[in-house]
Amino acid sequence: MAMNAKTTTLADFDPPLKPKRNKFAFVCATMASMTSVLLGYDIGVMSGAVIYIKDQFKISDVQVELLVGLLNIYSLIGSAAAGRTSDWIGRRWTIVIAATIFFAGALLMGFATSYAFLMVGRFVAGIGVGYGCMIAPVYTAELAPAASRGFLTSFPEVFINVGILLGYVSNYGFSKLAANIGWRFMLGIGAVPSILLALSVLAMPESPRWLVMQGRLADARRVLERTCSTTEEAQLRLNEIKDAAGIPGNCNDDVVRVNKRKNNGEGVWKELIVHPTRPVRHILMCALGIHFFQQCAGLDAVVLYSPRIFEKAGLNGNNEKLLATVAVGVVKTTFILVATFLLDRVGRRPLLLGSFAGMITSLATLGMSLTVIGQDPTRKVKWAVGLCISTVLSTVAFFSIGAGPITGVYSTEIFPLRLRAQGLSMGIATNRVVSGVISMTFLSLYKAITIGGAFFLFAGISTIGFFFFYMFYPETQGKTLEEIEGLFGSFINWRTANLDLKAAAPSGNMEKDDYDDKDKNNNYKNDNIQLASKD
Repeated sequence: MAMNAKTTTLADFDPPLKPKRNKFAFVCATMASMTSVLLGYDIGVMSGAVIYIKDQFKISDVQVELLVGLLNIYSLIGSAAAGRTSDWIGRRWTIVIAATIFFAGALLMGFATSYAFLMVGRFVAGIGVGYGCMIAPVYTAELAPAASRGFLTSFPEVFINVGILLGYVSNYGFSKLAANIGWRFMLGIGAVPSILLALSVLAMPESPRWLVMQGRLADARRVLERTCSTTEEAQLRLNEIKDAAGIPGNCNDDVVRVNKRKNNGEGVWKELIVHPTRPVRHILMCALGIHFFQQCAGLDAVVLYSPRIFEKAGLNGNNEKLLATVAVGVVKTTFILVATFLLDRVGRRPLLLGSFAGMITSLATLGMSLTVIGQDPTRKVKWAVGLCISTVLSTVAFFSIGAGPITGVYSTEIFPLRLRAQGLSMGIATNRVVSGVISMTFLSLYKAITIGGAFFLFAGISTIGFFFFYMFYPETQGKTLEEIEGLFGSFINWRTANLDLKAAAPSGNMEKDDYDDKDKNNNYKNDNIQLASKD
């Protein structure tokens, strides 16, 4: 018997320890996601500020709808520009641009002397919001390791909710000032987080994927070594990014020449829209679909017009309505924090489907309670009032635990590197357009079909969304960004394809048998399952 034989102990049978979350990646994701505070604060603060703005400038409900909702349309300009800007100057400096533009918009709104002046401020702030909405999830997804990508990529949605809560608290706090001064402080104080964001970017590294796209392999390697748990993991991720960018795996130079035409956006729109492959078509459908149904569920109507909803429920004083909206903000923030810890444990699909199922029930119940209250506005039906308030809170809770964070996480991680910036900008554009339409038509809608009928409509749309997600959306939990493309292309039969992928690669990593750099559509070709074959 060999004397040096290793003695087996009970510890050898223990399961491997889960890798700890990288603290540096956590800090960077947190700072980048602060751009989402700008959007959240604007949404939350405007819901209360508009009460006083309407009285001071004597504007109609239609003008209120335009004031509240047009920011989403304006943000399209920022979102469209952010995709190309982030490919040109990098993800990090695009965050600085977002903060600077929003800072100017917040000051313009705070010093507005007329409705027209206020709308100019909204225009500028909207462009800054568009930049922030697009760049925060892209930067976070490209920096985060696969094991904690869901957790970290959900941060932008977390900070949107933090911003909404801060906006509600600002409404309540500054409502104690004179009516013509309080709303100016509510809007103008939004410049503060933008200053903090612009300063914090100095401590942030550039996205390793953007660095590889520029041929800066040494810089990308250094960033990955700081954001990954081990040097082996950093090297593996670098090789995957190089493969996706068309750089040979055996190339280890510090700086290399990269095909700028391929990686800086030229031809991307053609590949996304004109001649998409089956996987790209499936990815685009899923990305646009999740943004569409997230906003069509009517959550923006609940958040932006919560004082109106509570007024319909029988809360007449401004103080009562603003306090109730603070409760909405607290619930949203609490449940989004819960969701961040569930994304990488439970998975995307279960949370998304559970979220929409809960919203369908809550929206239908809210519509029913508001309908009962509306039958006789002079008589307060206590059970209906209580049910109305509780279902407003349950609606935002179910949204925040699934539909809110997963939309950003899912639509960011499913796009291949070469299509990510432009593809996500299309998703954000869809999100902002639908949000703008909901925001600008809610008052007119509920006057046409009653406020209860409006929420029945939102419940119906959410039901369609539930079945859409159930049929077409594969689970992406635990996959690297470079292998996720292989999950798409089978549409309804994606479950069978997913099983085949697992059989072909037991370790969980899709083996790419052949990557053809000369192929114009950059298709991955897998011998076991031909997901990327053109129609």
